Amino acid sequence: MAKGEGAESGSAAGLLPTSILQAGERPAQVKKEPKKKQQLSVCNKLCYAVGGAPYQVTGCALGFFLQIYLLDVAQVDPFSASIILFVGRAWDAITDPLVGFCISKSPWTRLGRLMPWIIFSTPLAIIAYFLIWFVPDFQQGQALWYLLFYCLFETLVTCFHVPYSALTMFISTEQSERDSATAYRMTVEVLGTVLGTAIQGQIVGQADTPCLQDPNASTATLEGANHTHSTTSLKETQNAYLLAAGVIASIYVICAIILILGVREQREPYETQQAKPMSFFRGLRLVMTHGPYIKLIAGFLFTSLAFMLVEGNFALFCTYTLGFRNEFQNLLLAIMLSATVTIPIWQWFLTRFGKKMAVYIGISSAVPFLILVALMESNLIVTYVVAVAAGISVAAAFLLPWSMLPDVIDDFHLKQPHIHGTEPIFFSFYVFFTKFASGVSLGISTLSLDFTGYQTRSCSQPARVKFTLKMLVTMAPIVLILLGLLLFKLYPIDEEKRRQNKKALQALREEASSSGCSETDSTELASIL
Repeated sequence: MAKGEGAESGSAAGLLPTSILQAGERPAQVKKEPKKKQQLSVCNKLCYAVGGAPYQVTGCALGFFLQIYLLDVAQVDPFSASIILFVGRAWDAITDPLVGFCISKSPWTRLGRLMPWIIFSTPLAIIAYFLIWFVPDFQQGQALWYLLFYCLFETLVTCFHVPYSALTMFISTEQSERDSATAYRMTVEVLGTVLGTAIQGQIVGQADTPCLQDPNASTATLEGANHTHSTTSLKETQNAYLLAAGVIASIYVICAIILILGVREQREPYETQQAKPMSFFRGLRLVMTHGPYIKLIAGFLFTSLAFMLVEGNFALFCTYTLGFRNEFQNLLLAIMLSATVTIPIWQWFLTRFGKKMAVYIGISSAVPFLILVALMESNLIVTYVVAVAAGISVAAAFLLPWSMLPDVIDDFHLKQPHIHGTEPIFFSFYVFFTKFASGVSLGISTLSLDFTGYQTRSCSQPARVKFTLKMLVTMAPIVLILLGLLLFKLYPIDEEKRRQNKKALQALREEASSSGCSETDSTELASIL
């Protein structure tokens, strides 16, 4: 260090001449070489992306199979099963802001601020997930068993997923690198949904519930139908669910290990200069008054609700309206495989034409296919074609929300340069509103079907129910998509704004790095004096 050497030579007389002081000031003004961009290797991006699979694999298995498992395998009564599912989803939504609050209070450690949450939640989440699919020997309190471990697992997987989502902001400071990593992540997450559906469906396929030819059958008849399976057959089905849980739990652990070993959490240069931590509620108030964030949430709340209405009623629609009782899993697989293939195409599209244009084209592309489903007669080949085409919109719905959220956070940092640690708040409430949309779609669907006379476990349904299912899967999503696209017109961060924010953030980082070096030089000079 030139300054340190000059200072030492001048301090021999016990006084520091003015010329030495001037020499000591010069290094702070020396031009620095421009920092190289933080390029992420393909390996880094893949390791980061793999971390998104556990949430999707377990969520898909629970979403599609937990209800039939509770009713026909664990033999929980329908009222208790509905309580378990509803309370579990509600608790799942509540835990996101709670975990975000706790993460915002977490100190930085040698592993980072987010990684410790991922590391310590993983083994506990695996145990809770396995116990969800275990049938205890006792009958009294069985519902409480499933409610407890379902809520516990949702809490622990939130402790994994919220910090993992926020990790997007800490793998690189470059927008393009974060966007690319997000595309990798969404591809793996869609593959995770395919994997979850395939594993759970193939292993527990024998657990298919037989329907009742007489929809007005008495309770005694229903109980008789339930007892047609021997004890041995029921035990085999329970073991099949445990085997599927073991396979999925193994995937969860492997993906978590790859994420932990392959990704390094980075801290923003200007964040280290924060004098004191900000309170969570002040951060929440600032986040919820940030205009671009509110507009982004509002737009995706409607579009997410549209796709979740389709997802939540897809099995019933295929079974009763289209008459494809045994094709549900194959149609779902076609949608997810199509989405997996087209995510890289959407990533190229948004880098070439911009994210807002990708939203308009990608989300709206579902509308003509939904109209076709509403108008066509039951035809298996056409249904498969529509399923593959619908996967294109599903890919856009997967990718774009998570690709646009980092831009909103960058914009917030520019407007509030001295406020840091809000990333978990942004991501946790983003997930909260998504799960809120899921809860709303579930409530709307259940109430609508109940009002039109849905008959549990019947081989066929009244015409009113079939019509309601068609409306829930076609017309209602179309209206919600159009409303969401109208709200996106108000979203202010276009490509020009993104470029401006990128330059401003780069200047802020360089200023922070320069300031940090100047403070180090001043400390050295003070120690010499």
